Amino acid sequence: MGSPGQRAELWQWSATELAAAVRGREVSAVEVVTSCLARVEETNPATNALVEVRPGETLAAAHRADVAVAAGEDLGPLHGVPVSIKVNTEQQGYATTNGVAALAGNLADEDAACVAALRAAGAIPLGRSNVPAFSLRWFSGNDLHGRTLNPWDHSRTPGGSSGGAAAGIADGLTPLAQGNDIGGSIRFPAACCGVVGVRPTVGRVSGWGPPAFADTPDGPVPLDFPPTVHACAVQGPLGRTVADARLALHAMTTPDLRDTAGVPGVPALPERAPGAGPVRVTVVRGNEGVKNHPAVDAAVADAAARLDDAGYEVDEVDVEPLLAEAARLWLLLITEDTRPLLRVVERIGDDAIRTALAGHFAAAATVWGERPDIETYINGWGRRATLITRLQQLLGTDRLLLTPVCAEPPFEQDADLAGARRSAELFPAMWPMTAVPVLGFPAVTVPVALHEGLPLGAQIIGGRFTEDLVLDAAQAVEGRSPVLRAWAAPGHPGLSGSV
Repeated sequence: MGSPGQRAELWQWSATELAAAVRGREVSAVEVVTSCLARVEETNPATNALVEVRPGETLAAAHRADVAVAAGEDLGPLHGVPVSIKVNTEQQGYATTNGVAALAGNLADEDAACVAALRAAGAIPLGRSNVPAFSLRWFSGNDLHGRTLNPWDHSRTPGGSSGGAAAGIADGLTPLAQGNDIGGSIRFPAACCGVVGVRPTVGRVSGWGPPAFADTPDGPVPLDFPPTVHACAVQGPLGRTVADARLALHAMTTPDLRDTAGVPGVPALPERAPGAGPVRVTVVRGNEGVKNHPAVDAAVADAAARLDDAGYEVDEVDVEPLLAEAARLWLLLITEDTRPLLRVVERIGDDAIRTALAGHFAAAATVWGERPDIETYINGWGRRATLITRLQQLLGTDRLLLTPVCAEPPFEQDADLAGARRSAELFPAMWPMTAVPVLGFPAVTVPVALHEGLPLGAQIIGGRFTEDLVLDAAQAVEGRSPVLRAWAAPGHPGLSGSV
């Protein structure tokens, strides 16, 4: 990118560049935040990525950051860097709406652990990012906050549920975003919007948040999450570059035993012996008769060639059945854990989430029947453990998997509401997104190419706690791929300066 100060406005800088410049007193945090707020005012009305921004509060935080720099205080790795926080995640003083009108008054008294970690690293929350109602779609619209559009093409989804987070980065509103992922909700929006999304190993980043309650005629009742949330959901970062995402991930990695899957310290993996040979990358191109769009196949082939060029040993080992079974288990376990939520959705959800969930349950029924019994559900958890062991034995600490992000380019906006046939096509197409949460492994989606004006990416999966190995491979792909910036695309309403 060259010298960012000479070639781009501050909102275009990467998080890594901004953190270094604030630390080195080249720019102030107030200047950074002011630039991003101006960008929000200019372009956010069109895409609706951020649904709540408080400029005065954000500028005050930036001023405090500059005071800390002037005083010579120890600075965190993200000091002065703006970040967006998802509306389904607790941020003190803000409503945790989850895109539901009935929760508009659900103010958080304290930060979720991942938000507190970002603040401790010096990041400055700049706005709340949009989601679908209940964060349960691969699209990002709801009756409370409206619909988020993809900055590359308003007719295509920005992804979901972290669609606002990804669209905000792609449109230059913030360089970083916090998201969460139980079925592709970080990785898919990142790919749809041409940015980087990291799903960490379960337990690396704390998923703890303040207790949630539902108001009932008998008073507040605690809302306890089902098993799949504890076993499969993660908090993680989205960034403009792999280096940005790595920086944010390390900042968010904090020991927290309040998290049911939390570990007191990330396990140290053994160093690879000298002369051990290149890291191996197994290409998994498809899944059980799901036909990939030709552009998707081309993106995976391009990523494989770039890894080969970087010195990775690229091969093809038959792990498709394992990933296919994991995707089927996602349809069992997530769906059955969501079933009790249907009463709440019917009562306070919007029409879109009711229609989308009906399609979700119909897709699950084609695989598992209308109402799987308890034995099937329990056996599903047991089978999940077997698949985790098998994949970990295959990957070890020196093999990665390269897969598509989805069998299709970014879906047309609200494809899940377009009828039963179209809705049913989405679930098999999304097998690369749904297989990974069941297994709990780390994965990164990284941009690879443009196809008809839309970004296409690839997914890299690693063994447990091998995030740095996965990010190294993602960086090798990124460094050999064209730089994709939505604001520089022909016809984009924003400034088309340097990329």
